[in-house]
Amino acid sequence: MKYEKVIEIEHLSKNFKNLKAVNNLCLNVFPGDVFGFLGPNGAGKSTTIRMLLTLISPNEGTIKIFDKPLKQNRETILKKVGAIVEKPDFYGYLTAIKNLEILAKISGSDITKKHLMETLEIVGLEKRYNSKVKTFSFGMKQRLGIAQALIHDPDLIILDEPTTGLDPQGMKEIRELILLLSKEKGKTIFLSSHILHEVEFVANRMIIIDKGTTVVEGLVSDLLNSTALKVTFELDDPAKATALINASQWSGKLSSAANERFIFALERNEISALNKYFIENGLAVSAVIPARSLEEYFLNLTEKGDK
Repeated sequence: MKYEKVIEIEHLSKNFKNLKAVNNLCLNVFPGDVFGFLGPNGAGKSTTIRMLLTLISPNEGTIKIFDKPLKQNRETILKKVGAIVEKPDFYGYLTAIKNLEILAKISGSDITKKHLMETLEIVGLEKRYNSKVKTFSFGMKQRLGIAQALIHDPDLIILDEPTTGLDPQGMKEIRELILLLSKEKGKTIFLSSHILHEVEFVANRMIIIDKGTTVVEGLVSDLLNSTALKVTFELDDPAKATALINASQWSGKLSSAANERFIFALERNEISALNKYFIENGLAVSAVIPARSLEEYFLNLTEKGDK
């Protein structure tokens, strides 16, 4: 079935006594998105996810999932949603396949062992299907948690901090799994995370929230290209480079210089022009290093909000 929007949140608010956890939040997630849901601790991310899963109710605003109001269509909608909220929990003394069989029965789904094995294969655990979960690493438990979210073949997968506590290899495995689910399995993924570079690798669209409200929303590529990059040029003759820069239009773009490293604030289309200028004037450029990251963008926006 085709949906115009997978998630549509309008003017959503949630209060806990005197705390406004979510404040007039609006966002849209479209079919096929890997949607990054970002914000500092206490920004309202987990509260929003709990409202999406009907674990708590909003004070104001509306949520639509699959173009239908969530409140009036809760049971139908949640059958098409898979989620991991916080750390997945399993029976450690049972095998991976047995845990999934129990979860399938609890959900009321008529799911075959063949389908469960196929799900374990998707998350890379098919060879450990008969191992007790207590022997699994933390990263393997996270992948089993994603398998749990997949057993009923949902259209929407909600992942709340799926890489928290993982080592770099575990993060890489989860990142590759998210991309596989999106590109090969056609799933829409709503990904909450504070590990910003991980979101930058996998998300095509994102929202940054702070104090429960939207700071910015859009395509990751557009947002990261919307302001100047910090670009480091490594040049072989610092004295000559300094003189050339001071005598040119590029002097106003220079942020800092130390030894052979000169850092400029540049638009993306200016990088090649500056590189050409150095080469034409006899300077050897040993490296050009752009440094515009999602983390820098995020911190810039949220720090502005604190002022």
